[in-house]
Amino acid sequence: MTAGEPSRGLPVVTVFFCKADRIYETLEPIDIRYQISLPPGSSLRAIERSVLWYTEGKGEEDLEIHFFERLTDRAAVSGAAPEGRFAVGLPRSPLSYEGLIVKIRWCVRIRLFFASGRDFVSEHVFDLGRIPAAISGKVS
Repeated sequence: MTAGEPSRGLPVVTVFFCKADRIYETLEPIDIRYQISLPPGSSLRAIERSVLWYTEGKGEEDLEIHFFERLTDRAAVSGAAPEGRFAVGLPRSPLSYEGLIVKIRWCVRIRLFFASGRDFVSEHVFDLGRIPAAISGKVS
């Protein structure tokens, strides 16, 4: 499936980061541009745009939203689809981390709410900071 060609009734959300390597420093702005391709005959009632971090790994998983915007006004939704843009300054922490037990991931999330009542979530990961990935100390 390529951008602009929805398959099996699913939308396609393509996100373009302002940095090709998707690595950002703390307090740096992130400028996001996106394109949405909807299945034929579908209609949006709302769009959520957010920047957040979450943990993966052992123990409880955490999630915190850094930026959130929900567009529900018909004109705003029409203006944000099929393409939109938003920018936000990034925080000091937490930094992205690829650990052996836990991982901290930052992402841009675009969530689409359809007039039919269903929704669709598209997440696009980026890194905040430059912490090297942890390596196992095990010797084979």
